[in-house]
Amino acid sequence: MQNFRSWLAALATCVALGIAAPGYGKPASEASTMESVQHLQDYQVVEFRRYVTSDGELAKFVKYFDTYFPEAFEQLGAMVFGQFTERDHPNHFTWLRGFHDINARPIVNAAFYYGPLWKEHRVKVNAILPDSDNVILLRPLHPDQGITVLPAVDPVTEDHGAQGVVVAQIFAVKKGSEEAFAKQAEAAFGAYRIDGVHPAGVLVSLDVPNNFPQLPIRTDGPFLVWLGVVRDNSTLDKGLAPRLASAEQSLLAGGLLRSAPERVVMDPTPRSRLRWLPMSP
Repeated sequence: MQNFRSWLAALATCVALGIAAPGYGKPASEASTMESVQHLQDYQVVEFRRYVTSDGELAKFVKYFDTYFPEAFEQLGAMVFGQFTERDHPNHFTWLRGFHDINARPIVNAAFYYGPLWKEHRVKVNAILPDSDNVILLRPLHPDQGITVLPAVDPVTEDHGAQGVVVAQIFAVKKGSEEAFAKQAEAAFGAYRIDGVHPAGVLVSLDVPNNFPQLPIRTDGPFLVWLGVVRDNSTLDKGLAPRLASAEQSLLAGGLLRSAPERVVMDPTPRSRLRWLPMSP
């Protein structure tokens, strides 16, 4: 995560100095998109939302979501970090929504779900969305290490849409063992720092009452979630997957988990912010 943040800072420095971005292979005029998202930071509340769509309707839901919703939440002060389809579940759609703090959550959600855009599209969207209740409420493990907001997918320079693979590891932690497990997990995650992998965040359960009860959240925590972006399938299969499996085995053996870790491998939708952005040509 720190390496990724250092790279983002380097991009901003290059923009200010008017020089080429290091390792990105593009001139400062193109790298300047990073400067455009500097105001989109510090989201201390994150919803990890996993939906189930009706059989055969996932592609339709992806189009609806990508077209209508990300900018709507951004205008209201929230952030859609990224949205994905799950490889092992052909009807699953997963997305990450951020709020600056817990008090912003009911304000933003009320403005959206009682607002004109959702009112216009909710009937057709809900018709293909039988389950939207699998939601974990989270916060960054450390306040200064939340999910970095990447630039929106550029429809001109990224005409193939978002690339890469996004991986989430979900650990069901024994209550009362959160701090001890986090220390074990952070040490294990160090093995993931290999070429072709960008750590994207470490999140833990936010144990507060649901202040927008119209949208259920899970109460079976606590959880710890690791997020990462991988360059391609080869890097995932040959480089990262063995390290994920080793960490999952060792952390489970540590006795601080309630069940085996869950690994979620996801493909970004065409307009997902969270995607592979290369650090080198």
